Amino acid sequence: QVQLVESGGGSVEAGGSLNLSCAASGEISSRQYVGWFRQAPGKEREGVASIYVSGGTKFYGPSVKGRFTILQDNAKETVYLQMKSLEPEDTAMYYCAARPPGYAREFYPLQSSSFRDWGQGTQVSVSS
Repeated sequence: QVQLVESGGGSVEAGGSLNLSCAASGEISSRQYVGWFRQAPGKEREGVASIYVSGGTKFYGPSVKGRFTILQDNAKETVYLQMKSLEPEDTAMYYCAARPPGYAREFYPLQSSSFRDWGQGTQVSVSS
C-alpha cells in the first residue's frame, strides 16, 4: 500500500495561487488513478481533480474547472495540484488519494469511495 504525503497548503487572499504536492512513498506510477479531494467543516468530501497515471487523462470538478490543474511527475513520484484564482469557497482540507489497479470498487473519477489509499491532508485557507 502506497503512503501519500500532501504539502503546499497555506493561507492566501482571494485571487491568489497555491501549488499542492502529493508525494508517494511507493511507486505512484504504478497506481491507476490519483486524485485530489477536499473537505470543508460541516460539508461532505468533494472530488476536485483526478488523473489516469498511465495515460494522463484528467478529470475536474465543476467548481474548479478552469482554475485548477492536476499534473504528474512520475520521476519524482509526485502529483501536483496547481490552484489559481482561489476563492474563499476553496477553503478546506485537501487530500490526495490513489487507486491501485484491480481495486474492486466501481470507479468514478471524482468519488472518494473509488480510491483506496489516502494522505493526511493539507489545509488551504482563502480569505476575502
